[in-house]
Amino acid sequence: MEETQAAQPRPYHHGDLSRALVDAARRLLEREGPTALSLRAVAREAGVSPAAPYHHFKDKGELMAAVARQGWDLLNETLAQAKERAASVRARMSELGVAYVTFARQNPALYRVMYDSFREKEALPDRMGETDSAFCRVRHTLVEAGADPDDWIGLELASVAAWCAAHGLAEMAGFAQFQRLKEALGGEEAFLRGVFDHLSVYARTPRSPSPDKP
Repeated sequence: MEETQAAQPRPYHHGDLSRALVDAARRLLEREGPTALSLRAVAREAGVSPAAPYHHFKDKGELMAAVARQGWDLLNETLAQAKERAASVRARMSELGVAYVTFARQNPALYRVMYDSFREKEALPDRMGETDSAFCRVRHTLVEAGADPDDWIGLELASVAAWCAAHGLAEMAGFAQFQRLKEALGGEEAFLRGVFDHLSVYARTPRSPSPDKP
């Protein structure tokens, strides 16, 4: 009878170990939450030796930052696809908002790590300053919708306002108090679209001057 050998870690043959470790971390993250993540657990999930992650990440914090960066890239791709689907320039901001909230709702653990990993950075996220980033995609869409590109303060404030509206709705969309409204509108996507459509309408409505006080 042949001797049974002790199980050994599977050698890694797929080329991009760093990407494989990030993907393994994301699987663990969504399945078990951030407290389950460690370099050893990620190595086990990826099928590599416990020492392998240390060739790419010095600690769990670096790995989590890499996971967060992948999340921001995925969000950027999601918003790009949503913008292409929009039937008109006027509809693009609503499409971006719906796509943002849907991404957050479908990837709750990843979404939380995306923000937690950059909470104390000077830029949130670190790719906001790039031309091709999720935040810049919102800014460009506002310009296409009529915002003045030369008014950089006004444009930046409008971009932040739009981003915060989507972020706030992502945090609150699952609240039970909205269920009746979702049912009346025909589901969650219709609810999200309705919120963003109304934000766009009120943003374009000029304010009436306040009457003089006696």
